[in-house]
Amino acid sequence: MVALLWHMTTFNVLAPSGKHNEKKRMKETKLHCKHTHITRRNATSLFLFLSSSIPLQSQQAYAAESSILDMFRMTVPDQTVEEAENGIREHAMSLVQVKDLLELESWKEAQKELRKSASYLKQDIYTIIQGKPGMERPQLRNLYSKLFNDVTGLDYAARDKDVPRVWKLYKDIVVTLDDILSKV
Repeated sequence: MVALLWHMTTFNVLAPSGKHNEKKRMKETKLHCKHTHITRRNATSLFLFLSSSIPLQSQQAYAAESSILDMFRMTVPDQTVEEAENGIREHAMSLVQVKDLLELESWKEAQKELRKSASYLKQDIYTIIQGKPGMERPQLRNLYSKLFNDVTGLDYAARDKDVPRVWKLYKDIVVTLDDILSKV
């Protein structure tokens, strides 16, 4: 496929004295037709567009893919506030139990368990916040934000094996969890 790209070229026409010549326009625009000057960015975009298989998939394949994408949603599909309230204590305990792995300094395992338990807890807390009246939400959102910023910080501190920072963030997480659980 031969693609034609139209390029706009501008020329400044200067008089010999350095001033713009009044008899000719200051800028002249000409259209030039050139053959396939495709940049890497354009080629990559075209490749990704043509290779995307989402529009070409059957309904069954799309349904299987959507179940994988549901893992990244903020709420569990069809989760009620009651189910979230029942699961929040269990998920909070599994987040607090990461302490055992941190004491053993098994950093990789601690990170894996931290991410798993935090994702379940995040879904529960978000569902509960959405079920609360509007006046209670801002305070819970602030605690939610603080909790998961500390969880992310703990994940990075465990990756870097920064022991003092790990314990500081762990203590902050426990305090914030207590605040959240007392308000739920």
